[in-house]
Amino acid sequence: MAKPHAVIVPYPTQGHMNPMLKVAKLLCQKGFQITFVINEFNKQRLLRARGPAALDGLPSFRFATISDGLPVPEDGKRQDTHVYCEALSRDTPLPFFRQLVNDLRSSANMPPITCIVCDGVMSFPLKVAKELDVPCALFWTPSACGFLCYSYFRELVEKGLTPLKDESCLTNGHLDTVVDFIPAMEGIRLRDLPKFVRTTNPDDIMLNFAINEIEKAYKGSAIFINTIVDLERGALDALSKMFPPVYAIGPLQLLEKIQIPQNSELESIGVNLWKEDSEYLDWLDEKEPKSVIYVNFGSMTRMTAQELLEFGWGLANSKQNFMWGIRPDLVFGESTGFPPEFEAEIKERGLLLTWTPQEKILCHPSVGGFLTHCGWNSLLESIVGGVPMICWPVGTEQTTNCWSACKHWGLGLKITEVKRAEVERLVGELMVGESGKKMKAKAMEWKKVLEDAVTAPAGSSSVNFDNLVNKVLLSKFESG
Repeated sequence: MAKPHAVIVPYPTQGHMNPMLKVAKLLCQKGFQITFVINEFNKQRLLRARGPAALDGLPSFRFATISDGLPVPEDGKRQDTHVYCEALSRDTPLPFFRQLVNDLRSSANMPPITCIVCDGVMSFPLKVAKELDVPCALFWTPSACGFLCYSYFRELVEKGLTPLKDESCLTNGHLDTVVDFIPAMEGIRLRDLPKFVRTTNPDDIMLNFAINEIEKAYKGSAIFINTIVDLERGALDALSKMFPPVYAIGPLQLLEKIQIPQNSELESIGVNLWKEDSEYLDWLDEKEPKSVIYVNFGSMTRMTAQELLEFGWGLANSKQNFMWGIRPDLVFGESTGFPPEFEAEIKERGLLLTWTPQEKILCHPSVGGFLTHCGWNSLLESIVGGVPMICWPVGTEQTTNCWSACKHWGLGLKITEVKRAEVERLVGELMVGESGKKMKAKAMEWKKVLEDAVTAPAGSSSVNFDNLVNKVLLSKFESG
C-alpha cells in the first residue's frame, strides 16, 4: 500500500528545528514517509555535534540537504539572521528546493510527495506545493499572541507607530503607548510587541520580512501553532478569523510523549546543534524538591560579559541552588568568564554547563524555577514542568510572551534591569517568597490544562492534530 510522503522544511535555527522535528516524528508515527530538509551549514553542525551517523535517519525518516544560496560560515560562526532573512525574502533557496523535490519525485525508492510542511517564515515551498498541486501547511513557531502581533505589523506602520521617528522614542515614553486595535491583547503597549517594531529604519530587514511573510501565510492550506486553546483562546479566535484553518496542536512535547511509544526507533533521531552536557542528572538528584533554579537563555540570545557577571553574582548572592546552561557563543566578544572567587562562592550550590537537555531538566522534581529569555519553546517547556519563571526577554516576540506570562497567566516575574541586586531579589522571591508560592500553584494549574489538551480522544490539541492530518495533509493522498 502506498504511503503519504511529507516534505518538512524548518527554519534553520535550533528553536525552530526542535519543534518541527517533533511534528515530523508525529507524522512518521502516523504512517507518513518523512523527508526532513536542512541546509548545508546545519548539516556540518549536526555531524560535529552528534557524530557521523547523525543524518542516517531511518527507512521512513530521511534527511535531505539543500543549499540556501549563501556561503557556509566558517566553523564556530553562526549564520547572520538579517542576511538569512534578506535571502529568504528573495526566495534564494527556492531553486535548490525545487531541485530536491524533482529528485525525490524521480526516485524509485520514494513514494510520491503528498504534502509539504514548512516553517511560517520559510514560505518559498508554497510555490512548489502549488506546482505539485499538494497541500502546504505552515507551522508558525511563536505563541499565538506573538503571531497575532506580527499580523498587525503593517497596521502599526500605517498608523505611524513604527518605524520610530528617532532614537529618543526608546526612552521618552513612546514605547508605553497602548496599542488598542489588536484583538484579544487589551492593554498591550508598544514595548510589549515583538522587538522588531523598535527600529527607526523604514527599510529595516526584520520588520519588513515579518510583514511580508505574514502576508504570504494567507496562501497556506492551513496554519498550525504549538499552543493550547485554553491558554491562548482569544488570540487563536482572532487568528481564525484572519487566516486559513488555524490549528492549536501543543504542547508538542506532551503530544509526542503520548503518541510515540517509548523505545521507538524515532528516539534515535535528533537535531541538537551543540553537544549536550550529561553531568546534570546526578547533581539534580542530590537536591531537595523544588530547590533549584534552572537558567538558560536559548539558542540565539547574546549578552555582554558584564551581563554574564551580573547574572552570575545575582544567582550566587541569592544563596539558592542553580544550574546554568552557558552556550559557547552566549557572550559577545572574548569573555573572561568568572573569577576564582565566584567559583568558590557557588561550590555545591551552582553548576555551570554548556548545552543541556532542557525539557528533561524542567521536568525534574528538584527544579522549582526557571530564569529564561521567554522564547516560546522554553515557556511551554516550563509550564509542562509546572515551573514558574523569571523573564528576561531579549528579542523577537519574547517581549510578548513575557507580557502574557506575567500579566495574564500568573507565571512570571520580569527583570527590568540586569543588575546583581535585582537578579538576587527576583531569584529569592521566586524560590522562597510569597509571590513564588502563588506562581508555583498557578504553574501546576496550567500544567494540568496542558496535559488535558493532549489526552485523546477529547483533548483539544489531540483532536486538532488529527484534523490537521486528515483534513489537510492527507487531502491529496490516495492510498491505492
